[in-house]
Amino acid sequence: MNANWYDRHLLPHLLDFACGMKPIRRQREIIVPQARGRVLEVGIGTGLNMPFYDKSRVRYILGVDPALQMHRLAAKRIARAGLDVELIGVMAETLPLEAGSVDTVLSTYTLCTIPDPVKALREMRRVLAPGGRLLFCEHGRAPDESVRRWQDRLQPHWQKIAGGCHLGRDIPALLETAGFRCDALQTRYLPGPRPFTYNYLGEAIPA
Repeated sequence: MNANWYDRHLLPHLLDFACGMKPIRRQREIIVPQARGRVLEVGIGTGLNMPFYDKSRVRYILGVDPALQMHRLAAKRIARAGLDVELIGVMAETLPLEAGSVDTVLSTYTLCTIPDPVKALREMRRVLAPGGRLLFCEHGRAPDESVRRWQDRLQPHWQKIAGGCHLGRDIPALLETAGFRCDALQTRYLPGPRPFTYNYLGEAIPA
C-alpha cells in the first residue's frame, strides 16, 4: 500500500475511530467542558472534542493541526456543534499567535505525535494569558516496568501505522521541562491493552 495514500485517505478514519472509542470519549467529557474564553485547541484532528465544549463558557476556538487531511471531518463536526471555530493547518511548535492571547489551551491525545513536544508546549505557555490554563488528556509512559518494555518494543512498528504516535512519552516531565506546573493530575490505565492505555488527565499553569 502506498504510504502517502494511507496517510491521506485511510489514517484519518482509523485515528477517528480509535480516538473516539468509549473510554477515550469519557476522558474528553471530563476535560473539554472546562475550557473557557478564547480557546486554542492543539491537534484538533477530526474534531472529536466538539460535542463536549460548554457553549456558555467559550468565546471562540482556534483549532490547529498540520494534518490537513483531518480538516474535512473536523469541519463537519464543527458545523453540527454550532461553535465559532477557525481551523488552521500549522504545527504546534510555531503558533501564529500573539503572546498572552488565549485563555485556555486544550490538548487531547496530541502530544504523542508532535515531533518536538517541549517546543510545542513552550509555545502553548507563551500564548496563554495571565491566569490561563493548559487542559490536557494524553496517553503515555506507563508506571510499570513490564508495560514500558512493551511500549519500547512496539514503538518502531506502531509509529509507522499510527501517524508518528509515541507510546511512552512522559507527560509530566515534558510539562515541567516546558515551564508548566501541574497542580491537578489524574493517572490510570483505561480499558484496553496496557502499552496503549496509560492515561494522564489534568491541568497545568505556567510555573
